[in-house]
Amino acid sequence: MSLLILPYIGLLWVPLYDFREPTLFGFPFFYWYQIAWVPLTIVLIAIAYRSVRDDE
Repeated sequence: MSLLILPYIGLLWVPLYDFREPTLFGFPFFYWYQIAWVPLTIVLIAIAYRSVRDDE
């Protein structure tokens, strides 16, 4: 369950990722950093779900 706090921490402090560089496919870092958290969060939720499901 502590894995689920990582996206919260990663996106909480905007000054940590409020930059233009490096760009990825023309997107400033600010945008692709947030978009990168979407699939990462999906993976973390899946891991958390499997760990809870296996405990039952």
